[in-house]
Amino acid sequence: MAACPSCDCQSELGFDIKMAFQPIVNVHNSDVFAFEALVRGANGEGAGEVLSRVNDSNKYTFDQTCRMTAIETAARIQLPSKVSINFMPNAIYEPETCLAQTLKTARKTGLPRENIIFEVTEHEKVENHSLLVDVFKTYREHGFLTAIDDFGEGYAGLNLLADFQPDLLKIDMKLIRNIHEDRIKKALFAAVQRAAEELGITLVAEGIETIDEYYYLKYNGVELMQGYLFQKPEVEAYTIPDFERLKR
Repeated sequence: MAACPSCDCQSELGFDIKMAFQPIVNVHNSDVFAFEALVRGANGEGAGEVLSRVNDSNKYTFDQTCRMTAIETAARIQLPSKVSINFMPNAIYEPETCLAQTLKTARKTGLPRENIIFEVTEHEKVENHSLLVDVFKTYREHGFLTAIDDFGEGYAGLNLLADFQPDLLKIDMKLIRNIHEDRIKKALFAAVQRAAEELGITLVAEGIETIDEYYYLKYNGVELMQGYLFQKPEVEAYTIPDFERLKR
């Protein structure tokens, strides 16, 4: 694959990474919808430590390495569902070219592209909004699912949603925390939920940590959830959550 102009994606990253996997569960049928791939260091170091080593000189290589590592690891451990991969919105130079290595890796490992979700986080300020929209459209055209992560926490927000409607909208954990006892959070979540329904977008509630958060969201129609209540991320491994322990 030829490198993009002004892009470092063919250079060495300079440090090793691994992937941890955390389930996104379907609470209505007690099944796993997908596993999110979360970057870790070679010795299990947390994402924050790994990301602190990413800069303008290696961000393209890092983004490509994360994609390939996630796909290769998911195939190797025989992940039994979809895999959701985060990408950096400012580490895409040209959508089709940057996607070529991902497609090659998926074909090589035998991982069906319809089992791959690409999600962009709101944590990083988007430098080129129109390019990000083009990236999402390119991914969809190639058969990948798309998601906006940490919705309501960061930079992209409603502006991105107005221009592109992803398959999944992952609601930031700050809105979820203790939602069952906070009338303002309840109202805000209900508004997002109504908008998502009208736009044909599936919501994912992130950061579920308590049984009360889980039951409030479940009884209010949320189907997909993710959080420590179900399972913590596991490096190069996965566990199907024990749904029986969630029953009251």
